[in-house]
Amino acid sequence: MTRGNNRNTIFRFGEDYQYFLELIKKYKAEHPFDLYHYCLMPSHIHLLVQTKKALDFSIFIKRLNLAYLHHYKREYGWIGHFWQGRYKSKAVGKDAYFIQCGKYIELNPVRAGIVKEPENYQYSSYRYYSEGVPDHIITPDFIFEDMGKNDSERQRRYRELVIDQVVKESYNKDVWGGDQQRYREKDKVNRKLNKV
Repeated sequence: MTRGNNRNTIFRFGEDYQYFLELIKKYKAEHPFDLYHYCLMPSHIHLLVQTKKALDFSIFIKRLNLAYLHHYKREYGWIGHFWQGRYKSKAVGKDAYFIQCGKYIELNPVRAGIVKEPENYQYSSYRYYSEGVPDHIITPDFIFEDMGKNDSERQRRYRELVIDQVVKESYNKDVWGGDQQRYREKDKVNRKLNKV
């Protein structure tokens, strides 16, 4: 997640959102990673990703944010700090919780009162999963692929997916998930850091 400095608006018009999505597509090709879910909000962005290399993602997000800053300065005459510090990242396990995190991210516009239904918000991955709308920056969520025998069954089940209380309660924590999930994720992260 990254946000505008002082929660400033970072996307003023539809063209800004589209420009940002095109930048994701461009830089994702140069610094490969899997993007499973996303939501671009007026003042911040959420990306649920799996990186090939941690350094690749850091370089990607730095280039993405810098390129978008130049666009914004050019279009609107922005002066000063644009992004509120470094992006924030949280570990998410690869179990049933994963897809719930993705849907929780996609429901941001509903919780913020921007739209009544998530399918009415075009700057998230929700319509890709719920309606099959093509989105070339998305890597299909591996749990979504197991939700049905065909696309329409998977889409219906995704629309019906209920966000559980564990997701709601852990959304602002350093590692998302239940107690057992968090323990496993911290253990995985610590093992990975000890190997580096």
